[in-house]
Amino acid sequence: MSLPVQTISADFCVAPQLLPEAMAQAAAAGFRSVINNRPDFEGGPDQPSSADMAAAAQAAGLAYQHLPVNGSYQSPEEIAQFRQLLDQLPKPILAFCRSGARSTRLFNAASLL
Repeated sequence: MSLPVQTISADFCVAPQLLPEAMAQAAAAGFRSVINNRPDFEGGPDQPSSADMAAAAQAAGLAYQHLPVNGSYQSPEEIAQFRQLLDQLPKPILAFCRSGARSTRLFNAASLL
């Protein structure tokens, strides 16, 4: 299985919902950090929890942050938090949500700050 990533910038990519086993693939692909923008169980009980994703990321040697945001609206505070993560986390960064669109919107908005 290859990671379904879309490159947004030289050090930032997005992906749709990932499974815990994808964290090892992300590390092997050269990513150093992962941001999960999806609220726990937004997609139902089969969606992996942030705790499961964090454990898998840690086991793969990745920095991991959970910044859950609504799919249709990202507040100015959430955008500012995302900017802080972009500034502080080791790069390159892989962010994911349901489809990758939410993480892309956050990146674009945070890039204006």
